[in-house]
Formats: sequence, structure tokens, C-alpha cells
Amino acid sequence: MGILDLFGSRESREQASLKKLGQKITQKWGPAENRQKAIEQLGENGTPAALKVLCLRFTVRAEVGISDDDEKEQARSILVAAGPKALEPVREFLDEQESGVAWGLRVLASLAPPAELLGTVLSLLQKLGREYTRDPEKKMVLLAWLREHPDMAGLAPVGGPSRDEAVLPLLEDFVDDVRIGAARALTVGRQSDAARDALIALLLRDRDNARVRGEVFQALVDLGADVKGHRSEVEALLVEPWYLDREGRVKRRGA
Repeated sequence: MGILDLFGSRESREQASLKKLGQKITQKWGPAENRQKAIEQLGENGTPAALKVLCLRFTVRAEVGISDDDEKEQARSILVAAGPKALEPVREFLDEQESGVAWGLRVLASLAPPAELLGTVLSLLQKLGREYTRDPEKKMVLLAWLREHPDMAGLAPVGGPSRDEAVLPLLEDFVDDVRIGAARALTVGRQSDAARDALIALLLRDRDNARVRGEVFQALVDLGADVKGHRSEVEALLVEPWYLDREGRVKRRGA
């Protein structure tokens, strides 16, 4: 039996060390110094594996809010300073984790060109639209990101699907807030026939859901879309302040 058999290979020792550091940086309670030291150690390590573990700091809210924000900013700064070698670890983090997504996107925004960043967001949404998730937070964060970055609307996403391919399936999500988030995200950028048709289909499906119905009306207003082919069905759902003009476009009184 060799010495490596007694203590394990270098790779296994490294994995064990990173696992322990990951546990330390995700402890919600206990001395902040323990998390901060672990963050520094991961940054000093600097390997892609260590940088991916460092991303885990974004997934928990520490007991002391001020320290929590500072530590997350510290982790973000280390990842950004790592440059291109942090790209894949951050993308893997965003793909695998349900929480901390907003922080991961902030890091990626400093590392990747806008079109690649957009492609990543749309790819994540497309994947989420195909699978069941118990917690809708990730979907909602990504959809809100699209809404909050209208400057991205004119870009051709690199490495990802189109906006409609990624977002339209989420109009059929079982969570109201996700359907609403998808409707809002579709108002950014050009109107498409597919988006118009999908919004009208959502309106008719959720005819008894006043909250979703109002959001779809607003989305159609924002898009300047008409409801031709469905005028009578849509008119039956109209309540103040919504109405249809002569061209069949949804309008809001007083707007």
C-alpha cells in the first residue's frame, strides 16, 4: 500500500477540501469570520472548481443582513476578477441552482458579452419551461431580468433560443406569477404573431382569473397588439378600464 492509498489522491483531497469550504460559506449562522475566510481561500485557490463552489455563497441568506450583502459582494468581486476562467463555473451554477440566480447573473454580466448573456438567460428559461420545478423563484427571476433589460431586446442571442421559444411555454405554467412574468417579458422588444396569439390564448384560458386577465390586457396594450379573429371572445371579458378600439386593439381608459 502506497502513501497515496493511505491519504487519498491529490484530486480526492482537493474535492474534500472544496466540499468543506462550500459547507462553511453556506452556513447561515455562526461567526461571519468563518464564511469570510472560506471565501478568501476559495478565491486564492482560483481553480474553476473552487470558483463554482464560491458561487454557492449566493444561495443562502446569512443571519446578519449587512454581513450577508458584504460577503456576496466579496464573492462577486473575486469571480469577476477571475475573468474568463469563471465563465463556465458561473454558467454551471446558474444551470444547477435554484437560488442565488440574480447574483449569478450580475457576475455573468461582467464577464460575458451582452448577446451571450442573453443567450444564457433564454437557454435557462427554455430548460425550465420543459421541466417541473417546485419553487417558481428561478423562473420569476429570469423573466424579471428580461423585463428589466429592454436594451437586450434587439440583440440576437448567442448560444440560446429566441425569446419566443424560451418564454411562450411559460405562459402555460401552473403558477400564476410565472404566467404573469412571461406575459410581461413578452412586452419587451418587437411584437410577434406567435406572442400575440399565445397571449390571447392565455387570456381565454384564464378568463376567470382576474389577476392574470388584467396582466394580459396590459401586455396587449404595451405591445399595441390587436385581437382580430377573437374580438367577440375578448369583448365578453372586458371590464373597466379596458376596451377595444375600432382596429381591435386593447386600450386602457385614462392611460
